[in-house]
Amino acid sequence: MAAPGENLRINPDRLWDSLMEMAKIGPGVAGGNNRQTLTDADGEGRHLFKKWCEDAGMAVGVDKMGTMFARREGTDPSLPPVYVGSHLDTQPTGGKYDGVLGVLGGLEVIRTLNDLDIRTKHPIVVTNWTNEEGTRFAPAMLASGVFAGEHDLEWAYDRKDAKGLRFGDELERIGWKGEEEVGGRPMKAFFELHIEQGPILEDEGIDIGVVTHGQGLWWLQVTLTGKDAHTGSTPMPKRRNAGLGMARVTELVHEVAMDYQPDAVGAVGHVEVYPNSRNVIPGKVVFTIDIRTPDAQVLAEMRARIEEGIATICEAMDIGFEVEAVGHFEPVTFDETCVKAVRDAAERLGYTHRNIVSGAGHDACWISRLAPTSMIFCPCVDGLSHNEAEEISKEWAGAGADVLFHAVVETAEIVE
Repeated sequence: MAAPGENLRINPDRLWDSLMEMAKIGPGVAGGNNRQTLTDADGEGRHLFKKWCEDAGMAVGVDKMGTMFARREGTDPSLPPVYVGSHLDTQPTGGKYDGVLGVLGGLEVIRTLNDLDIRTKHPIVVTNWTNEEGTRFAPAMLASGVFAGEHDLEWAYDRKDAKGLRFGDELERIGWKGEEEVGGRPMKAFFELHIEQGPILEDEGIDIGVVTHGQGLWWLQVTLTGKDAHTGSTPMPKRRNAGLGMARVTELVHEVAMDYQPDAVGAVGHVEVYPNSRNVIPGKVVFTIDIRTPDAQVLAEMRARIEEGIATICEAMDIGFEVEAVGHFEPVTFDETCVKAVRDAAERLGYTHRNIVSGAGHDACWISRLAPTSMIFCPCVDGLSHNEAEEISKEWAGAGADVLFHAVVETAEIVE
């Protein structure tokens, strides 16, 4: 399998210009983006991406989950394509690069192949997965999860946002519900370029993260039920304070995660307090727990300890509780051949690199169950993401896309 020559690089200025142009759609209030899934802004971003893909000579298909597949034909169309991509949707206060770099980096691979008049035996497909973030419709990585057979299509359509709007209805409303059945696409491999979303690469001055594993996670939604009562006139021993129960569970989650260092993490995230009045003791609290580790046994132990601890806390406080698992995936080990292609590309191009574990979930985690898969990380300033202050440099983006180009094109096999 011939590798691209080390002199072959993408156009970093064009990639950067595309990132900045996409960032104009769904602008945030502080320099980032609010392009949540299935909003009008998401629809607008999809139209721009489709135009760019068609301008690059690709045919764009859309499946019933709204996922976009832009195909550059290979010299042998019967061969399974090499897939590349990520997502265009953002957090409510998201940055300009999380997910978007992987989609537009894939587009830049195609543009560079066109510039250099290089053909590959295998087709190459650039993908925009729907609802990776999961912030509007839980769980995250929803479309890739349906694609991988982890979720049922109708179940996904019935997911509701905070306003009670259905995923399926909103997908139709913005006009991006395709006709293609979800899944069943043959894949030779899948590569995803992404910002690290952590501080390791920048702290160590490393250009490229070669992602070898992805953390498994559990998202647990906890409902604690006490009793609303006046904060001024209710004696302390008589209180059934759901808010205090949440505080003790929060401390429990932190203690459990600390017991499994260095790779485990855990925190309480989304919180809803009822009745949310300054002079009423909370009678009900609904909140989420997020625990992650690359070790499957540790992940199971963490969940068991947390659920047992919640029961103990609530029994002592005379408050009711319910725990519902609302998101899960097992730890991921990425394909050795794809990981080697990424590592070899970094070495061939002269970029510093190190192995790294992804602390966040990505579409690649689900797709790894279907096809050989790997990821490429580039640094981000202060490790910050899911924040409008998220930032990377043109050089970091270019280096990541260079490695992506080499790994994808080598896997798709250059036609001499």
